Amino acid sequence: MQLAIDPEASRADTSYMHQLLRGKFIAFEGPDGSGKSTQMARLAKFARSHGLTVVEVREPGGTSVGEQIRGVLLDPANTDMTVLCEMMLYMASRSQLVEQIVAPALDRGDLVLADRFVASTCAYQGTAGGLVMREILEVAAVATGHRMPDLNVIFDVDEATAAKRLNPLLDRMEQKGAEFHRRVRDGYQKLASEDPRHFILIDATLDEDTVYEAAMKAIEVSLSDTHPPATVHQ
Repeated sequence: MQLAIDPEASRADTSYMHQLLRGKFIAFEGPDGSGKSTQMARLAKFARSHGLTVVEVREPGGTSVGEQIRGVLLDPANTDMTVLCEMMLYMASRSQLVEQIVAPALDRGDLVLADRFVASTCAYQGTAGGLVMREILEVAAVATGHRMPDLNVIFDVDEATAAKRLNPLLDRMEQKGAEFHRRVRDGYQKLASEDPRHFILIDATLDEDTVYEAAMKAIEVSLSDTHPPATVHQ
């Protein structure tokens, strides 16, 4: 079946893509090694080819302050960092990113693509790390000023496949082991099952092109069914 987002399909003209993606906030999520960053870059290229202004950000980081926080979070030397400290640092980076980059871009009507956002904290520090989800979401509400993605695209991949894709020089989060990353995957799957309107799950074990086609189709279907961004309250 030909995807509706194909450039030759009748609905996928420039005006349609502007209407669908302009002013949207989409987070690309998934375990380390899921291929989410590659897929985000492909969507950014596609959107720009349709005349959209695209702002790409990554977490943690994306600002001068955020990149400094990123260095602390991912440094393998910081073995004694607590999960609560992790969560707070991610939120601090996120707060700076939203106020400095994300909110102004959305106010301009730009398409904002984020390589991770609050869902990552829910999966890594919540489900895998053991923090109370309600408390994570309460902090997120303050940190983001309630600016949440219109859609979270989760690239689902098993631990063995993900491990084969990772750089052998692992950062601190990537070094946490197979059992931790299994719980991360469980966390993402739970988010998708509990709120399918704002979280879509893509099988990322397939080849890159197949994953891209599935993601683009799912994004179109989800955004065509207009609904408000996910809330950060439980």
